[in-house]
Amino acid sequence: MNRMLDKRAQILLKTLIERYIAEGQPVGSRTLSKYSGLDLSPATIRNVMADLEDLGLIASPHTSAGRVPTPLGYRFFVDSLLVIKPLESGELQRLEGELHPDNPQRVIHAASHLLSQLTQFAGVVMTPRRRSMTFRHIEFLKLSEKRMLLIVVTPDGDVQNRILFTERDFTASELIEAANYINQNYSGQTFEDVRTRLQGELRDLRQDMIQLLTTAVDAGTRAMSEGSEQYVISGERNLLSLQDLSQDMGRLRQLFELFEHKTSLLQILDVSLRGQGVQIFIGGESGFRAPDEVSVVTSPYKVDGEVVGTVGVIGPIRMAYDRVIPIVDITAKLLSSALSQH
Repeated sequence: MNRMLDKRAQILLKTLIERYIAEGQPVGSRTLSKYSGLDLSPATIRNVMADLEDLGLIASPHTSAGRVPTPLGYRFFVDSLLVIKPLESGELQRLEGELHPDNPQRVIHAASHLLSQLTQFAGVVMTPRRRSMTFRHIEFLKLSEKRMLLIVVTPDGDVQNRILFTERDFTASELIEAANYINQNYSGQTFEDVRTRLQGELRDLRQDMIQLLTTAVDAGTRAMSEGSEQYVISGERNLLSLQDLSQDMGRLRQLFELFEHKTSLLQILDVSLRGQGVQIFIGGESGFRAPDEVSVVTSPYKVDGEVVGTVGVIGPIRMAYDRVIPIVDITAKLLSSALSQH
């Protein structure tokens, strides 16, 4: 596509998209002539516009003589023409001030909130994948015959609970013995590691105790993976007031279904886990149930060098990408450093 567009066409497309993002009105040739810095006749501008329309980069709304960008036009703009603005020093200071090493859950909520406030769209942070989450200690609490509560405490002091049903009734002292066995031998490890080691090391334990410990490890794994929200989202209401989205109930409904049915949004965030740096999904590009008028800008973040989650902004396709991209990028970097120092 780049080779098909000469410099002049690229400048006009860039100008058209920038004006449309800024003003939200279809852009006519007079505006392009004024803002592009090119000395072209109105007829030449119209010819270039016709070429860009033939390429599917812009479209003419029925009600206006001007043109608007298509998702393909935005994609070309973001990939080839966009000049990123450095973050304003006030915004950078605010991010640095609020994303400092603290309680991990609080930093994640703060990141989501800041993404939303700085962009005025919805900010989303996928919470760290807890597959490799370690535990500090466990306890068993007897509830009734063959029913007990497993309490798991993480190194951060988070507490997760799970109810266990066992084949036989265990006495309180047996439960203390079982918890002590796990805490003394495996504290600070992941439940996945414990499961692997238990299989090799349990020959000297009674069969029913083995069953109890295996059930506890399975439940502990589930408690850790489901214990936290899968993502934290802030500012969905901002999207209700956006003209581009709010005029069409169908689009709004589709957008809120994206938030309600977490799977689609999680799939988008999951895809970006595997990428490097900032990624931009324009309209339906993510392949999931995102409305065409919505873009998602994401970046993975790391804890101690390992990618564990994603931060992102969900907003209208007509967003100031030059501003949103550095906000997402720097939030991901600051979140990585805050969580790694914890």
